[in-house]
Amino acid sequence: MDFELRDEQRAIREAFARFSDERIAPRAAALDAAHAFPRELFGELAAMGLFAMRYPEDAGGSGTGLTEFCLALEEIARGSLSLAGCAAMQSLMGTKFLHMLGNADVLERLFKPALRGEKIGAICMTEPNAGSDLEGIATTAKKVAGGYRLNGQKTWVTSARVADFFTVFARAGEAKKLTIFLVERSSAGLAIGRQIEKMGVWAMPTSELAFDDCFVPDGLRLSREEGDGEGHLRKTLAEIRIITGAMANGVARAALEAALRYAGERKQFGKPINRYQAIQMKLAEMATGLEAAVQLVYRAAWLHDAGKPHHKEAAMAKLFASETAARVCDQAARVFASYGYAMEYPVQRYLRDVRFTLIGGGTSEILKLIIAKELSQ
Repeated sequence: MDFELRDEQRAIREAFARFSDERIAPRAAALDAAHAFPRELFGELAAMGLFAMRYPEDAGGSGTGLTEFCLALEEIARGSLSLAGCAAMQSLMGTKFLHMLGNADVLERLFKPALRGEKIGAICMTEPNAGSDLEGIATTAKKVAGGYRLNGQKTWVTSARVADFFTVFARAGEAKKLTIFLVERSSAGLAIGRQIEKMGVWAMPTSELAFDDCFVPDGLRLSREEGDGEGHLRKTLAEIRIITGAMANGVARAALEAALRYAGERKQFGKPINRYQAIQMKLAEMATGLEAAVQLVYRAAWLHDAGKPHHKEAAMAKLFASETAARVCDQAARVFASYGYAMEYPVQRYLRDVRFTLIGGGTSEILKLIIAKELSQ
């Protein structure tokens, strides 16, 4: 991408690359081992302006585009996919609907502090029986005097244990259509449930939530009208897919770089293993697939920033990048052979973590259906 980047874009990437090399990568293993939210590095990313990048200056942001944000996020994911996931939640899903729909009080009291890293936001969509199937969302919001009463369960809520506020999708009105609400952590009737133990991204805590007659004042109904939630969500899904593709590329780069270093150092039968065609072919395929994924992701980001249609391209980018990253991490572990199975090398973490990118933003199967539908229109 160097030949396409403007000077300011290159500067952003280089700044976050240095941060990843100097601050994130040396601590990534310890962060994972702690199974805890990476609060210190999260704060440092806020100080670098990451959370404010995607928002306009008049809202407290810096007004950069999705392309610049993806450049930064890719470098963060190269150091730690867990930290990148927490940062992505804060920068997009956790704050987007506040910016789009929040009143003046919400913007001043929650949104702007979140851009500075002083408040942490999360989003609540997925339920035990509703993932890709938005129609399966069963959480309800019943209108009462002065507000709503929320009842239901949510799961796979990133940063739930540390979040100060939650964007919640629930069914409201006679038509029981999706409506967006803002629930603060102190709200009576909100309960943070168990933390879900996962295969990877251990430093990105994920939990269950429950709403038991949780009262939400009228002023914290983010939806302008009852039932407009699905429309607002669908406008954001393309962005979610593009940034997930960028994170996939970041962890794939880390795996490829690790494999290249190891193949140059490891000797078998008297010479480095990167002198053997079997290893050379693996490395060539990994690098080629990653280059194609990078081009797809940044083309989709460019289309978004240019205001051009990009839903199909976003789905393609996320599908290809996540599947490619999974293959790259697998092949990198094979280059390491038995040491790819050892916890002392980070390649095992890349292999575990990368599966998160296959799920977040839509599974590969769902994305294929979306692409096919777009092609048929």
